[in-house]
Amino acid sequence: MRWHPHGYGGQRRDPEQVKREGWQEQGVLAVSADDDRLTWPERELVRQLGEKLYGPRPSDREARHG
Repeated sequence: MRWHPHGYGGQRRDPEQVKREGWQEQGVLAVSADDDRLTWPERELVRQLGEKLYGPRPSDREARHG
């Protein structure tokens, strides 16, 4: 018999399930700026929100200053 500390072992949740539950239960939205399910304007909005809240991504910073 194996013993695992609380929170370890068992089944891992699918990342999409974690995102869905985060949105439904806590109003937290985790979305990739490259998500193919979004249209270009939606992806651009996500990028702009991310930059406003957290600053530019390193790959965006290099592309603009390179």
